[in-house]
Amino acid sequence: MAENKQKLQWHPAFAAALEMELWANKDDLEFEREHNLNRKPLLIDCLVIKKKKDVVIRNEIGKLFRKHNIIEYKSAKDSLSIDDVAKTQGYAHLYKAYGESVNAIKFDEVSVTLIRESKPTGLFKYFEENSYIVSNPYKGIYYIKSGLKFPTQIIVGKELTHKNHEWFNLLSDKVTKQEMARAIEYSRNIRNKNERELIDAIFEVSALANRNIVEELKMGDEDMCQALMEIMKPEIEEVVDTAVRETTERVEREAEKKIKETTERAIKVAVEMLRSLNLGNAEIKEALQKNYNLSEEEALSYLK
Repeated sequence: MAENKQKLQWHPAFAAALEMELWANKDDLEFEREHNLNRKPLLIDCLVIKKKKDVVIRNEIGKLFRKHNIIEYKSAKDSLSIDDVAKTQGYAHLYKAYGESVNAIKFDEVSVTLIRESKPTGLFKYFEENSYIVSNPYKGIYYIKSGLKFPTQIIVGKELTHKNHEWFNLLSDKVTKQEMARAIEYSRNIRNKNERELIDAIFEVSALANRNIVEELKMGDEDMCQALMEIMKPEIEEVVDTAVRETTERVEREAEKKIKETTERAIKVAVEMLRSLNLGNAEIKEALQKNYNLSEEEALSYLK
């Protein structure tokens, strides 16, 4: 997958995957793909999830959640260093500071989550060398229990249990055939429109990142192939629309070029005929402007 394509697609797919992970509490959570800070010229480049008070999130990923939750996702090619942690803590401070009134958002009502496919070993080394307290309450989920203002967790996608986090497992370019087939099988029975759109967003990027797996599934099962075609329909339509648009533009350019060339030949013939009638340049120029809708400069260019 091209780097620019990857940048465009991983983050929307992540937001969809996280919403699917927390689907059991869908009525208790509010997702904001981007958050304007109190109409200020500031926009935090994170996902914000608001949780209803005292609701218990079933999925392990949401156990740390407070009322307001700042989520930062890093794709496989993105780094995750202490500076990235500091930046996300900064987002949380800004979010708290721009509440509707003074201290409307309490410090203990905000949490921070950073998610990356592989474990950022350099960052964890920094935690160790600087005496941060880090716990590992669930597989693939690490709580940073000291050194930071807001409750913070780092989620390592590769380490999450496959059984409980199938949607996050798809946010990789190393998805197995069994994982892809299992997710497709699940998606076949979905009738809820919102859930279907979320799943399609995840599959769109996962299928592009794992083309070899998709090809194997298409070859082995006609029903599976049909399901994949439905999932990839938006991507296919985009490719078709682009091809049609480019073809139309090319045909129009070629037609315009042809018309221009034919018109130029006709004007040159007209100039020769008018000169054979012993007309002067001033008269020929006026005739060209009148009959071919030319500017004075354009008409003169044919008289050189």
